[in-house]
Amino acid sequence: MPAEASKPAPTAAVLIIGNEILSGRTQDVNLNHIAGKLTALGIRLLEARVVPDIEAEIIDAVRTLSGRYSYVFTTGGIGPTHDDITTDSIAKAFGLPVVVDPTIAELLERHYGAGKVTPGRLRMARVPQGAMLVDNPVSAASGFRIANVFVMAGVPAIMRAMFDNVAPTLATGPAILQRSIACHLGESLLAEPLEAIQLRHPDVDIGSYPWFRQGAFGVSLVSRGTDAALLEQVTEEIAAMIRDLGGEPVFES
Repeated sequence: MPAEASKPAPTAAVLIIGNEILSGRTQDVNLNHIAGKLTALGIRLLEARVVPDIEAEIIDAVRTLSGRYSYVFTTGGIGPTHDDITTDSIAKAFGLPVVVDPTIAELLERHYGAGKVTPGRLRMARVPQGAMLVDNPVSAASGFRIANVFVMAGVPAIMRAMFDNVAPTLATGPAILQRSIACHLGESLLAEPLEAIQLRHPDVDIGSYPWFRQGAFGVSLVSRGTDAALLEQVTEEIAAMIRDLGGEPVFES
């Protein structure tokens, strides 16, 4: 087998930063978007954390996740106000000074107009020394990359634009495929035979997700993997299991 084919798939974590998420004031939608994009790229998202705007918490999370995964994507805390402390915290996590990047400063002046870059706005031009910039075509203030950590805005439209610019630079793996079958059977009835299917096929991740729809209980059985033929085999085995138990499989995807 070629060396390239035997390489493990890249892994990733998402670090969501902000008191507004933890207080419930703001609902995070960035994690779902990043997860979907990473799946399409064949990058396995293995962890997500939410931390407050507390320097020590951010530093600890960045150091831990950076050492554990191929990539870390952070969202939030790079705006113009006093509570936007992500840049300083990540700089400290890597032992780097913070500097005003002249490229970002120029972009901000073009965006806001000459003489209208206030001290608050200039805060958005601050990055750890040596950082690679992440383009922001929406509002000019760039994100940045240090080592394997990509630092992006929390505003969803800006984050999505930043991620689109990051994506082509990432090492990718085989696309992660997914099949889902629903049925009106209880999880307890499915548990033992479903476990047997999982044990026969360790290279496919099988998850069971119960639901309540239109007055009826049921479950979706989701299989994920990179081998299309193997995934199809597992899907057929799950469908056969459901029929053997007296249910009717409904292929969702």
